[in-house]
Amino acid sequence: MSNQIEIFVSGSIADFVPEDWDACAGGGSASSGRAADPFTTHRFLQALETSGSVGTGTGWAPRYLGARQNGTLIAVAPLYAKGHSQGEYVFDFAWAQAYENAGGSYYPKLQVAVPFSPVTGRRFLCRAGFESIGQSALVQGLVHVATEQEMSSFHVTFCTETEAQAGRDMGLIHRIGQQFHWENKAYTDFNDFLSQLSSRKRKAIRKERLQAQSFGGEIIQLTGDAIQPEHWDAFWQFYQNTGSRKWGTPYLSRRFFDCIQDSMRDDVLLILALRDGVPIAGALNFIGSDTLFGRYWGCTEHHACLHFELCYYQAIDYAIAQGLATVEAGAQGEHKLARGYLPRTTHSLHWIADAGFASAVQEFVEAEKSAVAHEADILTSYGPFKKNVKESDHD
Repeated sequence: MSNQIEIFVSGSIADFVPEDWDACAGGGSASSGRAADPFTTHRFLQALETSGSVGTGTGWAPRYLGARQNGTLIAVAPLYAKGHSQGEYVFDFAWAQAYENAGGSYYPKLQVAVPFSPVTGRRFLCRAGFESIGQSALVQGLVHVATEQEMSSFHVTFCTETEAQAGRDMGLIHRIGQQFHWENKAYTDFNDFLSQLSSRKRKAIRKERLQAQSFGGEIIQLTGDAIQPEHWDAFWQFYQNTGSRKWGTPYLSRRFFDCIQDSMRDDVLLILALRDGVPIAGALNFIGSDTLFGRYWGCTEHHACLHFELCYYQAIDYAIAQGLATVEAGAQGEHKLARGYLPRTTHSLHWIADAGFASAVQEFVEAEKSAVAHEADILTSYGPFKKNVKESDHD
């Protein structure tokens, strides 16, 4: 029996048997039934395709990469040919401009990523026992595809630290970034979490929660069959409102939310603020086996601190109640620091065909690493948690 590995590219996730893809991606665990990373499951990627959120006219052309050995799918990667750099959250606009100013064509490029989702997770998805050989096969496949199709580069965004190390060892450029995550220190409830904060920060959060919850209605948390079509209708309005302000055109289509209702409703936490029974604001989260991923927020009415309540504090409440280890509340936002979300390093890997430009980018990311690490240290020192000096727990 030959141990030769076959590398192939497919333009549709439907070409993969869901169970085979998820055997590589980790589509669900035996203990919880949840995927560690719901965004790389077959059902999530299928929802993006079926809804038209990726594909023709979006600038995200599916080019899923697979590796087989002896007929068994051993590794896959969510790969897209990109005609722009939108919806990635690891910004290479300056690279693109410099490359094109030098007379090159930066686009199209290849992107190993979950579209529109700045969440950390495995990007080289390997069946258990095939991690080393699978990662190597996928990277070699990426270099081959990029070279054969005369792409300027490929980029692997929001990969794990382990993958970043493996990528460096294989000669890829490693870049770091920063997000703000909340970590559950086995808190029994929200007040237990607050007890670990400085008195001033504790009082500020309690004040914010009181303001938010005084908007004149109620806040509900919905998951699974409790989510109804009218809830998605309302959230679509919120999403459009936020998307039009931030991106001009929302990335996701209305049908996407119907697709995840059909295939992923048990992986979704929808938090809504209702006034007179009508939703006026909402936050969409996806539930992993040990992490709650905050994704989208929007509103049709503005009320003081309601954004903080729905996106950050309600997420913490849910994570504590469900025993989840982490809340990832999305990209950017130093305002999260005062609310208990601390800086955490994110990772990406890059390959650039032009050797001279690759050398310049390598120098840039090395200088950038020091700046990012220094900023993280400073921000952490300003975090809301108690310092070594003993503080009173009485407000």
